[in-house]
Amino acid sequence: MNSELNISATSAALMDQLAEGNTTMDYLNFFSGSGYGEDYNIKTDFVTLCDKTAVNNFGAKILPAFYCTIFLLSLLGNGLVLYIIYKYEKLNTVTNIFLLNLVISDLVFAFSLPFWATYHSSEWIFGTALCKIVGAVYFVGFYSSILFLTLLTLDRYLAVVYAVTAAKSRRKAYAVGCSAVVWFLSFLATLKEFFLYNVQHRDNYNMICEETGYSKDILNKWQLFGYYQQFFLFFLLPLLVVLYCYVRITLRIFHTRMREKCRAVKLIFVIIVAFFVCWTPYNVVILLRAIQLGSDSCGNELDYALYITRNFAYLYCCINPMFYTFLGKKFQNHLLKILSKHFPSLKDHIQTSQSSKTTSLRSPPTIYEY
Repeated sequence: MNSELNISATSAALMDQLAEGNTTMDYLNFFSGSGYGEDYNIKTDFVTLCDKTAVNNFGAKILPAFYCTIFLLSLLGNGLVLYIIYKYEKLNTVTNIFLLNLVISDLVFAFSLPFWATYHSSEWIFGTALCKIVGAVYFVGFYSSILFLTLLTLDRYLAVVYAVTAAKSRRKAYAVGCSAVVWFLSFLATLKEFFLYNVQHRDNYNMICEETGYSKDILNKWQLFGYYQQFFLFFLLPLLVVLYCYVRITLRIFHTRMREKCRAVKLIFVIIVAFFVCWTPYNVVILLRAIQLGSDSCGNELDYALYITRNFAYLYCCINPMFYTFLGKKFQNHLLKILSKHFPSLKDHIQTSQSSKTTSLRSPPTIYEY
């Protein structure tokens, strides 16, 4: 994906135009893609080409299998959550609306992975249109998943810490409006991928689908923008929000008569640790790549690190619904109902669970039931 082949390009024809006095490039022409590949010979005008054969071979060995595994896990886990929401829940609560959008964003992201698995195993065989569409869909799902996780955390914070005052504003219209904003921001953040991604033929690399086709300076500026956008907007800000919200929720739990305090705190600890462990290494590598971008270094260390750390971030995007659903008692009971249809021996356990749930209605709710 972004700069995996690390191909630095300089267009001789573009330089000729600049020498003649055309020092500005029309913004709309740039984003419309007009002139792509028309003003220069891509086989002869690219003067700096880093050898990434070893890195690409490494990616070809591990990425296709890993992407297919993530795709299947996401399809199974998110599909099950989607079925439970459809079968047993109603979309009249803020949490369920956010969960539905989170599941959709994870599935949108996951459906792009088979294309990238095929690409890394051989070459891009799906054409220019799908290169742009799949690249954009991939990042839309990726970014929206992060933002919906943050939104779910913020909503849980409001529901627990400000239960009375937030009840008036936590309505269906509020959830729909927030979801629309998240999708809009995700699409907006993905525009550069849609316009910069293109298909080109490279000697020894066959057909590639990358951010390519423009001068080195243009690509470097947009790649740098993408790196900082990823680090600050889609990592640092969500991380600070998640940490703040769950610290406040934990303090609130310790000062109330909420049932099962230890279990609630353990769940919060698992969510924070999983978020930090899966996301921090990847975003540290992103930041280092941004720092390295100004140099002409052709080192492979960060490329290997990106391949490995990014997979953990992708995995978290696909398994995160489990933290917000199946660790909660309500969704656990729904899952047991589904399993009991195929495994009758679980019926006694379900009846006991339902009896406990009925009794617990007299007690204050836990964090899982919001």
